[in-house]
Amino acid sequence: MPQTQTHTQPSPTSELIDSPLLEMTQHTPTVLWNDSADPIELAQAMRWGCVGATCNPVIAYSTIKKNPAIWVPRIREIAERLPTAGEAEIGWQAVKDMTVEAAAMLEDVFETYQGRNGRVSVQTDPRLHRDKAALVDQALEFHALAKNIIVKIPATKVGIAAMEEATYRGVSINATVSFTVPQAVAVGEAIERALVRREAEGLDVSTMGPVVTIMGGRLDDWLKKVVARDKLTIDPGYLEWAGVAALKRGYQVFTERGFRSRILSAAFRNHMQWSELIGGDLVVSPPFAWQQRFNASGIDPVARIDTPVDPRILAALEQIPDFVRAYEVDGMTTDEFEHYGSCSTTLRQFLAADADLDSLVRDIIVPAPLT
Repeated sequence: MPQTQTHTQPSPTSELIDSPLLEMTQHTPTVLWNDSADPIELAQAMRWGCVGATCNPVIAYSTIKKNPAIWVPRIREIAERLPTAGEAEIGWQAVKDMTVEAAAMLEDVFETYQGRNGRVSVQTDPRLHRDKAALVDQALEFHALAKNIIVKIPATKVGIAAMEEATYRGVSINATVSFTVPQAVAVGEAIERALVRREAEGLDVSTMGPVVTIMGGRLDDWLKKVVARDKLTIDPGYLEWAGVAALKRGYQVFTERGFRSRILSAAFRNHMQWSELIGGDLVVSPPFAWQQRFNASGIDPVARIDTPVDPRILAALEQIPDFVRAYEVDGMTTDEFEHYGSCSTTLRQFLAADADLDSLVRDIIVPAPLT
């Protein structure tokens, strides 16, 4: 698999725009991916040095909903092209179309990075989260959509088994529904086992580009709920550091163990989930609106990945048992992952977004009669 690369990437639309994000991508190993496959947002992000894109059911639904002039006629066309398809199949076809178009925008970057970047994520159907075989089958289907696809699978016990098998079969994986160090490490180990197995059989791994997401902001969200529920007294500013602490710890462990997958920072709630990770050989994947905020922040994009979280902050956070479970490598077993608060909350949101997309498609193909 390719080693760290740090250099300016070309934009397919226009000249690169000087900004803190571009400076980061030009002068450190840290790379920027856009947390959306929306082509307008992606084109702009590429002018800031963006070299990838991620998506999930919530983002896909939001993108389609906020661009009705584009997607309503396209969904109608899909329905006409697939006359026996139900609303779920039509909605997922729209997501696949969006993914393929974003992948085409990133092809040149993919070639430059030899597969390590230049990819667009497409997430497996959250309704399959209990079925390893179905997750692997859908991962292979999505992998075949374009040469620069990366497939998201949830970091549960079943999902990690599916990620290992899909990786062995040549799919580049992006672990999602992942918030904690034990989840990230379990995924990193599974991907490494699969890569070693491929190598032992003479199969190529040189252009694969797996990443392991830690959704730091969603960990923060959960711990704030726990603190309120359990009536704990902790400086509220300290709670903004929990996700950052998990991301830094995860990165440290991946580096020490030589994992070939990279940590990816997602679910942004504050600038530190970007600025505190600069300098690491990892991916930051903020939504477009957060990228705009970072570029206007005046923050100097200098390397901070090796700057430890203040020990006073860590000591305060360690009063929260769910933070300890999230921070320590052995804080949870794989059987516990899907029951951790952030995990069940996010799975429910992704399942709800699937239902919302079904409803949106239903309103387009079977519009309500006038009353």
